[in-house]
Amino acid sequence: MTSAPRLAATVTLLLATSVYGTTTAHADDDPNDPPGTEPAASAPVEVDPNDPDLKLPDGATLARAKVLDIKSVVEEQSGDERREDTNTSVTLALQAEVLFDKNSSRLGAEAKSRISGIAEEIKAQNATRIRVFGFTDNLGSSAHGEALSKQRANAVHNVLAQNLNDAGITYEVRGYGEDYPIADNSSEAGRRKNRRVEISFPRTGG
Repeated sequence: MTSAPRLAATVTLLLATSVYGTTTAHADDDPNDPPGTEPAASAPVEVDPNDPDLKLPDGATLARAKVLDIKSVVEEQSGDERREDTNTSVTLALQAEVLFDKNSSRLGAEAKSRISGIAEEIKAQNATRIRVFGFTDNLGSSAHGEALSKQRANAVHNVLAQNLNDAGITYEVRGYGEDYPIADNSSEAGRRKNRRVEISFPRTGG
C-alpha cells in the first residue's frame, strides 16, 4: 500500500438508548443492499433507569441500549485512497484516476500493486466474502456510467482473485454507476471522489 501521509477523521461511537416500544432497525446483510448497510454489532450498556437526570415520560421505561457502530475514516491527503473501519468490516475506496485511464477499465502496474496490497490485508483478516463495487460521477449517460463502473469492478476483482487464489472466497461484483455518491457532483473535486472502486470485507481477525 502507499506510504503517502494520511489524515484521520473523527471516530464516531453511536449509542442508541430508546424509550421502550421504539425499535432500532439494522439492515439485513442482503446482497441487494446498497454499500454501507452492513449490520452493526450490539453490546450491553449499563443505564440506570432511576437516575434523576434521566427525563422520561410518565410510565415510560428504557429499552436495552445498544452500540450501533464504531467507524473510523482515514483518507490520503491526495484523496487517492479512503479507508473506513467499523467494528464489523473494512472498506477501501480507490479513486478511478489512480487505477484507470479516462473511460478505461484497464489496470496498470501501479494499480495492480495497490490491489495486491489490499489482497494481503484480506488474507490477514481471513475474509471469505468480498464485495467489489464500482461507481462513477454523474457526467455522461446513466447507462454508460453503470457499464463502465461494472467493467472496472470486474477488473479489480480479477486481480484480487489472482492474488488470493482461494476457491473458498465468495465475491460480489457490482457496478452502481452514479448511484451512492460520497461527495457533491457539482464540483470536479467531488466528482473525482465519486469515481471510485470500493473493496469491502468482514473484519474477522487474523
